[in-house]
Amino acid sequence: MDMLIRNGRALLPDGDVRQTDIIVAEGAVQEVRGPGHGSRNGTRTIDARGKLVLPGIVDLHGDGFERHIMPRAGVSFSRALGLLDTDRTMTANGITTAFHGLTCSWEPGLRSREAAHAFLADFQAVRGRLGCDTRLHLRFETYNLPALDEVESWIRDGYVDMLAFNDHIDAMFANLDRYSKMSGYLDRTGLNRDRFIQLITEIKERAAAVPEGIRRLAGAAAERGIPMASHDDPDPATRTWYDGLRCAICEFPLDEATARTARELGDAVVLGAPNALRGKSHIDRLMARDAIRMDLCDALTSDYFYPSLLQAAFALARDKVCPFPDAWRLVSAGPARAAGLADRGEIEPGKRADLVVVDDSDPSLPFAVLTLRQGTPVFSACGLGM
Repeated sequence: MDMLIRNGRALLPDGDVRQTDIIVAEGAVQEVRGPGHGSRNGTRTIDARGKLVLPGIVDLHGDGFERHIMPRAGVSFSRALGLLDTDRTMTANGITTAFHGLTCSWEPGLRSREAAHAFLADFQAVRGRLGCDTRLHLRFETYNLPALDEVESWIRDGYVDMLAFNDHIDAMFANLDRYSKMSGYLDRTGLNRDRFIQLITEIKERAAAVPEGIRRLAGAAAERGIPMASHDDPDPATRTWYDGLRCAICEFPLDEATARTARELGDAVVLGAPNALRGKSHIDRLMARDAIRMDLCDALTSDYFYPSLLQAAFALARDKVCPFPDAWRLVSAGPARAAGLADRGEIEPGKRADLVVVDDSDPSLPFAVLTLRQGTPVFSACGLGM
């Protein structure tokens, strides 16, 4: 059935916010026009008067689902249940496209090979029941060399929608005496401190073979046109090296110089929405707000907290970090472009009708009242769209 979203204040590709009617048909935006034309027979009408109508949010990196599966240390629930619950959280916060950040690590426990296999099986089983267009962002720990054959097969068999290269070894070594960090490692892996230190020391000995493993997987991903990211780039030289592998997304660069190098190379810079919302980094790295002011950020991502995307966009405008249209592009058109998804991220004819209607009557706490994926309601609150 066709749909007419009437009287909403729509954010349009030119950055203008104006009252419009939006006609949706066959999952796409068919027409954007001035209000007052009336509706056609057989068209479902939603009155969005007084509310914002925005392009749906595209989340390139979210691993918050891990806390839906393991809400407490040592307490796990069905992955299928966790994925369904995660989906409800995302759509309730305006996320219409999401890349789940599944970590494939050398660690035992939550991020182990066995856990990755179980996740893939459950993900495929529930994927058709998810309201959000949910994809797989495989976060490959670069020291996990025994998994190269398997991960390459996942890439070639079409399971992977985005590939990220993670290297947390040095950071883990640096945090061995920090209780908060070490307790997280031990909870996640199920190891005691001595065994964890022994394991990480053994893994570190693989360092010389890591670059070739990265090249191999990057080549497989490039052949299939899969977007690639490098995670926590520490310096410009590292970003330049990854760019040479056609890895064109710089995810969470540690400093301004690295982000600037990524921009000079034509790569996309992705930073955390929690960082942008809170106005600070929880680990004392590049501040998202600083990067945005310097025009060194192309996209924000939920990282570990799904509500942060919608809230960060409004907070950036409210705190005069950037105008609202620019802030919303960081959570919609910007990430869509970085992932090569040209069919979404803006409200214009021919693009997917992935939309979120937001009640912003309380500017300090806006919230989604209707989320549409290809014109189909996947979340509704306060009676809108019911």
